[in-house]
Amino acid sequence: MNPVAKLLIIGGAVLIVIGLLWQVGGRFLPLGRLPGDIVVEKENVKFYFPIVTCIVISIVLSLGMYLFRLFK
Repeated sequence: MNPVAKLLIIGGAVLIVIGLLWQVGGRFLPLGRLPGDIVVEKENVKFYFPIVTCIVISIVLSLGMYLFRLFK
């Protein structure tokens, strides 16, 4: 099988699993609504910037990549 096709299939499968976990896990872990996320609501405008959620996701992904490289 072509390596690019294999990479696309694996990448798609990973995205599907992440999407399912996000959908199911969103009920238990309030990503996107953590304390420290910036929400500004005016009359007809809502500005939302999930800074703390971005930091948490970055730390988790960095730790995961570190462990992946460590055990590879």
